[in-house]
Amino acid sequence: MAFMRFSSGDVAGFKVLFALLILYGLISYLAYSAIHMKFVAPLGTDAPLDRFSEARAIEHVRVLAEEIGGRQEGSPGLRQAAAYIKQQLELIKERAGSNIRIEIEETVVSGSFNMIFLGTSISLTYRNHTNILMRISSVNSEESDPSVLLNGHFDTPPGSPGAGDCGSCVASLLELARLSVDSGWTPPRPIIFLFNGAEELFMLGSHGFMTTHRWRDTIGAFIDVEASGTGGFDLVCQSGPGSWPSHVYAQSAVYPMANSAAQDVFGAFPGDTDYRMFANDYGDIPGLDIIFLLGGYYYHTSSDTVDRLLPGSMQARGDNLFNLMKAFANSSKLSTSHELESASQSKGERPIFFDYFAQFMVVYSRRQALVYHTIPFAIFLLMPLLLRLPTGGLYAAFNSYCDFMKGLWYHACGIIFAILFPITFSILRLLFSGHSMNWFANPYLAFLMFVPCSMVGLVVPRILWMQFPLSQDVALALSREELVQEARFWGAFGFYTLLTLAYLISGLTGGFVTFLISAFMLPAWISYRLSVKTFGHQSLRSTVSYVVPLVPCLMYSIYFGGFLAVFVIEKMGMAGSHPPPYGYFVHDAIVAAIIGLVTGWSLGPLLPVVGKWLAKPPIVRVLFHGSVLALALSSQFFPYSKDAPKRIVFQHTIQTIDADQVSGASFDFAVVDSNSLMFVFNHAPEVAKELHGDKELSFDTVLQSDIQTWMGIFPIPISAVFSRSLKFPTTIGDVLKDYSKFPLLTSHRSPSMSIEGSRRVNVEFSLGSLKEVWVAVLNITGPLSNWSFANNTIPAPVRVGNGPPSYICRLSGASHEKWKFWLEASSSEPLRVDIAVVDLHLTEPTKKLKDLFPSWMDVTTFTSFLSSYVF
Repeated sequence: MAFMRFSSGDVAGFKVLFALLILYGLISYLAYSAIHMKFVAPLGTDAPLDRFSEARAIEHVRVLAEEIGGRQEGSPGLRQAAAYIKQQLELIKERAGSNIRIEIEETVVSGSFNMIFLGTSISLTYRNHTNILMRISSVNSEESDPSVLLNGHFDTPPGSPGAGDCGSCVASLLELARLSVDSGWTPPRPIIFLFNGAEELFMLGSHGFMTTHRWRDTIGAFIDVEASGTGGFDLVCQSGPGSWPSHVYAQSAVYPMANSAAQDVFGAFPGDTDYRMFANDYGDIPGLDIIFLLGGYYYHTSSDTVDRLLPGSMQARGDNLFNLMKAFANSSKLSTSHELESASQSKGERPIFFDYFAQFMVVYSRRQALVYHTIPFAIFLLMPLLLRLPTGGLYAAFNSYCDFMKGLWYHACGIIFAILFPITFSILRLLFSGHSMNWFANPYLAFLMFVPCSMVGLVVPRILWMQFPLSQDVALALSREELVQEARFWGAFGFYTLLTLAYLISGLTGGFVTFLISAFMLPAWISYRLSVKTFGHQSLRSTVSYVVPLVPCLMYSIYFGGFLAVFVIEKMGMAGSHPPPYGYFVHDAIVAAIIGLVTGWSLGPLLPVVGKWLAKPPIVRVLFHGSVLALALSSQFFPYSKDAPKRIVFQHTIQTIDADQVSGASFDFAVVDSNSLMFVFNHAPEVAKELHGDKELSFDTVLQSDIQTWMGIFPIPISAVFSRSLKFPTTIGDVLKDYSKFPLLTSHRSPSMSIEGSRRVNVEFSLGSLKEVWVAVLNITGPLSNWSFANNTIPAPVRVGNGPPSYICRLSGASHEKWKFWLEASSSEPLRVDIAVVDLHLTEPTKKLKDLFPSWMDVTTFTSFLSSYVF
């Protein structure tokens, strides 16, 4: 009976709402299928030898991730992986024809350099890291011929078998190397496959290649293959220098997956790739950074296993890479790095590019963008003159322009409210909920919670300001309804043109999203105006005539926006544990804001016409009640599962004095999302009991770890996201059973003084009897003026917590020899050296405690030895 009280306008509004739900549902299904590679049929092991086969590549992943397992620096698995890769390359070489020359090398690289990582200056020193290389060329090629490099790393981070990151990369390159030989293709230019063994340690393998290998000067183009997940979009995240690489990709990729907006935000995410070594830091080589982006739940966890790889992803990657490799090799623009130094192609500006459902790709230069992206804004400025000048003069045109600006302001307010409403709802839910991130294991919950309230936010300006304050005289032009609708449309159009222009002026390349919206709004408005003349403003047919021309634009908005939302949701599991009291709200607020933004640009273009239907009070109430219901229901869902694990960092910390004394030991814990350690121990009572007995466990009753405790996994900025980490003192007996000698830093020569008054300390560093050393970190405070690392260049000082300015150097690489170096002080004041050494070997109590955690918690565990010295 309540339905009978609805007016005809309300009924029409519900019809529009349901039609939009069906339309957006169908588009979302198509976008989901495209993003998850549902349209790609993977080939089996019996596929023709002249085709890339996902099944054959996965067999390599299976060996690397299952039979070998973890491939961290210091572990036996890393050496076994290098041997396996070299063995497979030798088998490929045996099948090569007489017209092909194949060279295989195993190189050991060492080096020392400074770099900026996430705004922090550090120094890296390494030795004895292994790279495996294969060079395929015709028998007539010369050593100096320009070549194409394909790079992938075979090492993994601690605690991960690395099927996606980056066993999938290595396997793809192995299958490509086989395909290059078995397809009968003779490369017109040499192809170099670099399997580097130290990417996870700050791109050391690629640094070693770029600074020491004889082939480095022949590289004319490169493709860096990476993974931030286990499949899905194999997105071109970085391209350049210049526009040539993206043009080659657009012309050759079978399944193009790229958008230049990824380059705008790449630096905002806590990570980096080998791309920077080839294109920025140690070369100006044109190239592409291509990365698996979905499956972020498993990235750098023990869940990064073969069964998590998304079917079709490696097939699409392989088909793309083979075409891309051949296109680079055949290009007349391919030049050696020496030739590139003066070539204009490496100095050009970044182009704008994007794919459409991985079916085709659009690429245009920044110079073209200056024209394309400016035209809509020019149209917006000229429309008042074109519409009013002939009949009403300049005064009428000025009033029309004022109305357009009011329409722009109204639309901007709607977009802002579309973002603020979900954020507000997320905060309100958390005030009454026991934990955050309920959407993490169930991403659809985020859309159910935040899309309806975002839609309410979009129509709030229509509700708050129901009477649009026209500046125009109705008697001189159209009816009031027509003038208001015109002002709303051109205001929304102007909003998107301004955003497009802002992107262009700022030098960013993601303005194509708003450019597409404004470009499609014009024909939609023309279609609508023609329909209104026949059916009138209140006809649903007129509304349909506006929506239909916008469908291609809406499809892309949902395709791009849906991918962005899912990617962010998956990455929230490692976005950091931020300090109370506001840190608890950060993750939910970020996801709410992203979904609000995506809803805004996906539904915003429809508002000038569809908004009047959605602003009906019954529609708003339904959307509002739907949001409240979804928020209430979501609180009944648990945030984590085996498929979406809770990340925990568990460190057995051992404080040592000299080489044979232990001054203290503890188990230290940290989490990297907004649900604190109290949440962990509440759901892992056996762990809590083992650590704290039957006593009450809270932040007030347990010691908290300071940031220095986590120095071994890099103090800034990564460990800065460890908010309220906890320390549980433990016995030292088991440590003495496992280790006979501990890391030790000693001065092996008396300090020498220079004429200028500086003091040089010669020291040597021994790793003792540690078993699987991943990295050693030196944190030096005091009047340091020089050292023997990084070509005698100290990095910019940083601060660890509230401590004094310090200088950080990371040492890595297996060797029985001691590290020998010198430190120079500018005065007689003491130099303090704090050392943290990370050993992947676990003591028995550590293993036992780790096994007590539930299966939905992913626990990265290692042993860290801390010691301090003063010279």
